[in-house]
Amino acid sequence: MIDWLSNDILAFAIALVLAGIIIPQILLIAFRKKLFDDIDERKIHKGVVPRLGGIAFLPSILFSVAVIIGFNLKYGNPALWTEVALSTVPMYFMVCAVLLMFLVGMADDLIGVRYMAKFIVQIISALLIVASGMYIDDFYGFLWLNELYAWFGCLVTIFAVVYVVNAINLIDGIDGLASGLSTVALVFYAILFYISGEHVYSMLASAAAGTLLPFFYYNVFGNAKKQKKIFMGDTGALTTGMIMVFCAIAMLHIDSATFTHEFNPMVMALSPLIIPCFDVVRVYLHRVRRHRNPFLPDKCHIHHKLLALGLNQRTALIVIMIWAAAFIVVNVALSSEVNPTALIAFDVIVWTIANMLLTRGIRKREAKLNQHLFD
Repeated sequence: MIDWLSNDILAFAIALVLAGIIIPQILLIAFRKKLFDDIDERKIHKGVVPRLGGIAFLPSILFSVAVIIGFNLKYGNPALWTEVALSTVPMYFMVCAVLLMFLVGMADDLIGVRYMAKFIVQIISALLIVASGMYIDDFYGFLWLNELYAWFGCLVTIFAVVYVVNAINLIDGIDGLASGLSTVALVFYAILFYISGEHVYSMLASAAAGTLLPFFYYNVFGNAKKQKKIFMGDTGALTTGMIMVFCAIAMLHIDSATFTHEFNPMVMALSPLIIPCFDVVRVYLHRVRRHRNPFLPDKCHIHHKLLALGLNQRTALIVIMIWAAAFIVVNVALSSEVNPTALIAFDVIVWTIANMLLTRGIRKREAKLNQHLFD
């Protein structure tokens, strides 16, 4: 009989191996069929790079989780029967929601899909999550709110799903950023699910993290000239975003008494999502303040600011990853001691000050460059 930790490690390993096998095949097909990411003034990369890496994600995740559950049920882990029974409905609805994201993302990567059509599919996916009963029903003191009316909780959940899915999609601007941040978040969720006894969800998060690692390697270290570099595209970003927001919502349904320390579930759910979610708000306000269409893309995301400061892509990636990890560590450490509203407000203040300092640094750098041009 396999123990729970072994199940998580196996889910991670199987997904990692599968994605590692599938991604090179996607590269081969993409170059044969000339399926490349378009190059425009906003894009940082040079040369032709396929954007179909996300096609490997969902098959790898589903196979690894399904085969492990199947083996456990067939060959004698009685405890899993109860786990599966409790998780069956949310997991089935989640798979349907993720599958919709996977299909619309793949269609967008291959032929293009209008934003409104993607938005409608995102809402339908959110409704599927709500229909499973896995909706946000408690804020645990955040914004001084606790238990929510069911109708209000459902509306908040729909907004949260659409918001997080798009935040992950929009943060995907430099090599390894979306996959790196998502891997950190999924590993964090997997650990918390494991500790709390939510082992099916732990396997899901572990498998998703395992799937992202081979992609991260090809995305960050792959050589475009050797046809070894790939992007996740909307297929990967939407799929990953949906799994992450499902994990965050599931985190709010964990009995906090299962933890050794008295962690706040809302803080635990939000902390891994801070960088992409905060960045979306900052970019939106930035565009509105400058009388631009807030929904049209530009180069004012956090990674663009770090690049404008003179950092290269990999250094910018490392800085943002460390920043994300720091938010998680600090929030976890203070979760049981500080009011959740005050703690998230502190995160907002830190984020705002850091962005102000970055803007000041960029202006100083531009002034020096302009001075050198006129000297």
